[in-house]
Amino acid sequence: MTPSIEDFTAMLDETLTDDIAYEGNVMRGKVVGLEKEFAIVDVGLKMEGRVSLKEFAVAGKPAELKVGDEVEVYLERIENALGEAVLSRDKARREESWVRLEKQFEGAEKVTGVIFSRVKGGFTVDLDGAVAFLPGSQVDIRPVRDIGPLMHQEQPFQILKMDRRRGNIVVSRRSVLEETRAEQRADIVSRLGEGQVIDGVVKNITDYGAFIDLGGIDGLLHVTDMAWRRVNHPSEIVNVGDTVKVQIIRINPDTQRISLGMKQLQDDPWAGIEAKYPVEGRFKGTVTNIADYGAFVELEPGVEGLIHVSEMSWTKKNVHPGKIVSTTQTVDVQILEVDPQKRRISLGLKQTQDNPWDEFLAIHPKGTEVEGPIRNITEFGLFIGLEQGVDGMVHLSDLDWNRPGDDVIKEFNKGDNVKAVVLDVDPEKERISLGIKQLGGDPLDTIAKYKKGDPVTCEVLQVQENGLEVKIADTDITTFIKRSDLSRDRSEQRPERFNVGDKIDASVMSVDRAARRIGVSIKSLEISDEKQAVAQFGSSDSGASLGDILGAAFKQRQGDDDGEEAEVEVEAKEEEKGSDDEAKE
Repeated sequence: MTPSIEDFTAMLDETLTDDIAYEGNVMRGKVVGLEKEFAIVDVGLKMEGRVSLKEFAVAGKPAELKVGDEVEVYLERIENALGEAVLSRDKARREESWVRLEKQFEGAEKVTGVIFSRVKGGFTVDLDGAVAFLPGSQVDIRPVRDIGPLMHQEQPFQILKMDRRRGNIVVSRRSVLEETRAEQRADIVSRLGEGQVIDGVVKNITDYGAFIDLGGIDGLLHVTDMAWRRVNHPSEIVNVGDTVKVQIIRINPDTQRISLGMKQLQDDPWAGIEAKYPVEGRFKGTVTNIADYGAFVELEPGVEGLIHVSEMSWTKKNVHPGKIVSTTQTVDVQILEVDPQKRRISLGLKQTQDNPWDEFLAIHPKGTEVEGPIRNITEFGLFIGLEQGVDGMVHLSDLDWNRPGDDVIKEFNKGDNVKAVVLDVDPEKERISLGIKQLGGDPLDTIAKYKKGDPVTCEVLQVQENGLEVKIADTDITTFIKRSDLSRDRSEQRPERFNVGDKIDASVMSVDRAARRIGVSIKSLEISDEKQAVAQFGSSDSGASLGDILGAAFKQRQGDDDGEEAEVEVEAKEEEKGSDDEAKE
């Protein structure tokens, strides 16, 4: 029975429906032909499809395909506008890879891939069809300058993250290397021990040391463990590629870091250091380094001492060590202290030179007069430059006997040349005490000859509202007469009745040796004169008035003065007559 049109239509629809069901799936097909850029693949449908040969190529390698090969392709559509099936090898491989990679990711397994291009921030990796991103920080344990040798080479990776919905895969090569390295390190470290001597190859040099390859694991040879002497840079001792013999100093079991040493294979120059360099012994050395706080001097290879800045010069204070010594200079030093435990030696440079304070004291004992310029003026005195390059200090209290030092110091200027007397020299404390007021002698010696009641003649220096400032005649002693001591009579206790330069008589009222002061009073002298007059010429009981008594005393004093003048005149005439007689003869 011949099928009707309806039957034929039904069968066609059924066939097309079955074919459409294959869309979006991976199908196995056979290569039935090869064109210039395409492969013709038959997937068992009513039409064949074409797939670009590039899709069959592995990253970095051309496609190896021939007629008759069976391949898996992804059916996108059964028929396109040209009547061909739309097939994709890339999508087929990607689908296969994603399924496989998800299982490997869940099991934390390593995957194999090929780095095939560079992108921003890293590289792209072909994981057998699936494209993954390799960040630049995950390429190697250390930064890689040249990625060329790693390109287009199959190598293991670890999947860090997968997102199928977005089609993102992030992988790491570094984690694989670290895991492998950790296994190797653990194996090598287990065969090493502290104190063991081993050969290694210098792999890298930094400012602080060198990394030595010990056969799969690196150890650090710090610059301080390269030699007993000072090493400014590791390149002075080793070069990259050198084979060196080192000793294992420490192994950290937690971090598996290995510390190495070379100097430990040599004799320690600090052994018996106290006997080789006794305190106060003098030796020659070479300046190796200069710092703000001093200079390092090498006494022998591996043995250095420090000259502190305070021990560099007797007189140059607060000067940078570089202005006193220079590197590579040979200097004489004295051993000040040796500490074998801390491996320190304190040295002195100035101790090898004469102490200028001892020299100064030998030439200028106490009491010697010196002269020099004022180098500095401070709130407590003057600093004067002296011979031998030292300074002496004049304290405020040694500027003047009578005036406050704060007032006197204003009269001096920096650079003035002044004279002073040496009061004291202390070489140990490096101090010289000077005095300017001592140049004129101590007024205390003059004050000592006065006693209470002695009459004195004074010169008025200054008239003030509350009294007079006066100077005792023929001395440098100044004192002050209070207003109440200007006269016995209150009406005469007026300072304005005196003038500067007037000569007045007074009597000593007090002598204070501790305060270096003497007090005088006109009133006290008047009272004393009155008492003497009363005792000599009478009293108020005799009927004589006080005026009469004082008048008699005045006449008596005037008579005594006239008698003295007459005697002086007679003596003068006799001397004149004798001179005339000699001239006649």
